[in-house]
Amino acid sequence: MTSSISKSCIKTIWLTLITVIVLSFTGVNQAHAFQKKQADTVSTSDVQFTDIPTAADSIAARKKAAAETAKAKPASQTSISKPEAPKTLWQIFIEGLLGGFTALLLPCIYPLLPLTVSFFTKQSGTRAGGIFKSVIYGLSIIVIYVSLGLIITISFGSDALNALSTNGIFNMFFFLLLVVFGISFLGAFEIVLPSSLANKLDQNSDRGGMLGIFFMASTLVVVSFSCTGPIIGTLLVDAASKGERLGPAMGMLGFSVALAIPFTIFALFPSMLKSLPKSGGWLNSVKVVLGFLELAFALKFLSNVDLAYHWNWFDREIFLSLWIALGLLLGLYLIGKIKFSHDSDVTHISVPRFFISVIVFAFVVYMIPGLWGAPLKSISAFLPPPATQDFDLSRNPDGAAAAAPVQQTSIKERKYANNYVRIKTRGLDAWYDYDQALQVSKELHKPIIIDFTGFNCVNCRKMETNVWSDPVVFKHLRDDFVLLQLVVDDKAELPANEQFVSTYSGKKITTLGGKWSDVEASRFNSNSQPLYVMMDSNGNLLKDKDGKEIQPSPADYNIASYTKFLESGINAYKK
Repeated sequence: MTSSISKSCIKTIWLTLITVIVLSFTGVNQAHAFQKKQADTVSTSDVQFTDIPTAADSIAARKKAAAETAKAKPASQTSISKPEAPKTLWQIFIEGLLGGFTALLLPCIYPLLPLTVSFFTKQSGTRAGGIFKSVIYGLSIIVIYVSLGLIITISFGSDALNALSTNGIFNMFFFLLLVVFGISFLGAFEIVLPSSLANKLDQNSDRGGMLGIFFMASTLVVVSFSCTGPIIGTLLVDAASKGERLGPAMGMLGFSVALAIPFTIFALFPSMLKSLPKSGGWLNSVKVVLGFLELAFALKFLSNVDLAYHWNWFDREIFLSLWIALGLLLGLYLIGKIKFSHDSDVTHISVPRFFISVIVFAFVVYMIPGLWGAPLKSISAFLPPPATQDFDLSRNPDGAAAAAPVQQTSIKERKYANNYVRIKTRGLDAWYDYDQALQVSKELHKPIIIDFTGFNCVNCRKMETNVWSDPVVFKHLRDDFVLLQLVVDDKAELPANEQFVSTYSGKKITTLGGKWSDVEASRFNSNSQPLYVMMDSNGNLLKDKDGKEIQPSPADYNIASYTKFLESGINAYKK
């Protein structure tokens, strides 16, 4: 009786752990939107995808351009801001570790734990021999996955991998890929590597010795690909596009360490194998839950493309409706009302399934008010901007946005305003052209705050929803500044007479977004969004009471700190 209770408790802990790991791992995607390469015209009638340039040009080119810029421009226009740091190798390692623990509980790997450890222990004849072979087996797994990460970096280079994060073709491809993986996890089909490869590796594993153990590990990697492939793919893309050069290798190190640790631990303590929950239908349930999550997060990549290319059909309420539908179906699956082809019959709801289903249904209920305009701050970074929503009860009865003060200027038409209706912050009267903003600043006698932002910028949406919505912050932005929003990933083509070759990167700039990203890089030495820069009416950085230039601010989710930043600019301009 005690043993049964113990096993039940352990199973509960394992299932709860996998839920936390899955939610943590799949929620790490954040977009960086910086571009500096040549891009082609894009229209909604004849869509063309283009490569979006990154700030990852050669070091030599950067140094040369920076020196030229410093000579050509006054001190107030030289680089003064440090770009936001990419993900550290430790962050990437931890994400890989979480992904590995997630993969460990999938039906392709979990049943092999007791089988493999028992095989090594019995074959070796001694406990020490079994431990040694298990350690070699785990190290072989690490070598294989880390090699994969290194091959990807060497083959494509960190520059090319970084460019993928905002590339139209890539975002659409990854959307389709996640949908395919999600459907596979739901049981429609299996994505496997050629069986001949697995058979060949399995034959070589019979050689014995360390080489045989290595081929056993290789067989595990190939056979388990149908389960690990989606997790590895997501991890590699995230690490490559938002990390350092060794990001993919470090991500694979964390992933493989998570897979290797259990084999070594259970070899050291074989009696612990008896405490493991038995393989069964719950393993397939974990896989199905991952399938639902893959489908949900695939929509983010589709939203990125829709915003950047001005398709204007994937609105916020459509996104939320799909997430709500997936959440409801997942909740019904967890309580046994829906069953897929590989599922076992659910005769009763276990305690872990009950609590997980409560969390899922609660999350669905939380999202429903968003269909009528609720901000949903906890997930706002993943959603399309609120301005894309057609039906919003928080708007005025006539459907117009909350009134912004009328700015009496001599400018009758705002350049590029039609491009940004879908990311406009309600109640704020923004400008989108640098020269117009300077003129408005002179006429209204207000400082300028530049918001370097992007359609695909997750942190920008989070700032707008969670920080700009604060009454004090909102009032400052509305009443005390000329708000200039420069969207760095806009694919709209510049007129031929406005296209130019960047003195910073040496690349030809043909798009509006490329123009603003070049300004951000050449003047402020930054490639991160959002970036907030406060200037006077002549385009010079504002100075504090000590005569020091006020440094641009990256994303700052501390409302008090961000308010202090804004007020320092207001006071500096008045003086």
